[in-house]
Amino acid sequence: MNTLKLIEDLSNSYGAPGFEEDVLETVRSYKGDLSYQRDSMMNGYLNLENKDGKKMTIMLDGHLDEVAFMVQSIDEKGLLHFIKLGGWVDHNIPAHLVMVRNNDGEYIQGIVTSKPPHFMTEEERLKKITFHDLQIDVGATSREEVINDFKISVAAPIVPFVEFRYNERNQVMMGKAFDNRLGCAAVMEVLKRLQNEDTAIHAVGALAAQEEVGTRGAQVTANRVKPDLAIVFEGSPADDVYRDQYAIQAALHGGPQIRHRDNSYVSHQGFIRFAKSIAKKHDINCQDAVRLSGGTNAGKIHLSNEGVPTLVLGIPTRYAHTHYCYASYRDFEDTVQLAVEIIKEITEELIYEF
Repeated sequence: MNTLKLIEDLSNSYGAPGFEEDVLETVRSYKGDLSYQRDSMMNGYLNLENKDGKKMTIMLDGHLDEVAFMVQSIDEKGLLHFIKLGGWVDHNIPAHLVMVRNNDGEYIQGIVTSKPPHFMTEEERLKKITFHDLQIDVGATSREEVINDFKISVAAPIVPFVEFRYNERNQVMMGKAFDNRLGCAAVMEVLKRLQNEDTAIHAVGALAAQEEVGTRGAQVTANRVKPDLAIVFEGSPADDVYRDQYAIQAALHGGPQIRHRDNSYVSHQGFIRFAKSIAKKHDINCQDAVRLSGGTNAGKIHLSNEGVPTLVLGIPTRYAHTHYCYASYRDFEDTVQLAVEIIKEITEELIYEF
């Protein structure tokens, strides 16, 4: 499997929360010999059919969806009024390309409106942009054209339009939805590399829907897989362009980020100690993060069943929750290697010691 091509196709796939079918189809097309299932919520499962009831299970989590939008209404001029799906900052939204899914399942390109300076008063130039000032223009001139010709309806999902690029010179990837298609790719790559390994625990991939609107899918996947422990892979926001060198907790080329705390959970120290010992043994650089805000599927997973030791491994992602992201392919590879080595070396006895 060409891992970069997998990442490219996952990044280019369209997957607003609740509309993850396109991403699941990409997963299915790259699954190889891994077993594949999906449930009615559009969560995807890899290697679940091969679960050995005699072995403990580690669940590898990545979420399928991306921050996106949804059509709320269509006005007489043919402009789409829309709502946010996930955490957006208003001033990052205008003047960008988006794709709107119509009733036939086709994606129609549109532009988020922005008033040209020629028509702005001085007061308007100084005014802070708010979300309510924005619409989406698909190039129509009336409501009837949008509905009858473009076949776009209320509740249509909308996603950013960005095409993946890779810079071989510095191994930096650019694309959309690295939060969290990088995590989905990491889950798949870890499972592929473990296929011929005789491990003490069984690994199941669980690709969750609707993380960006409340970590909803993970509540279902955790209850279905019933893991004994879990690794959550995330495209974690990089802070290296904003902070002093000693305050940085997610830098490109700095290696996987181990998250100790956010608004959704406080980490399991036994699991982190073990992960760090494996990273040291295999000379993998890691970064420690104590987050004041944000959350991941770990919030739901670690509280599931009777409690699940959960490790969050983040792949640093610049400009998360915007149209365009940068991430390091080396960081991706180091994250995958760390997870593989953890799973190869962990035993049931160690888990009980956690």
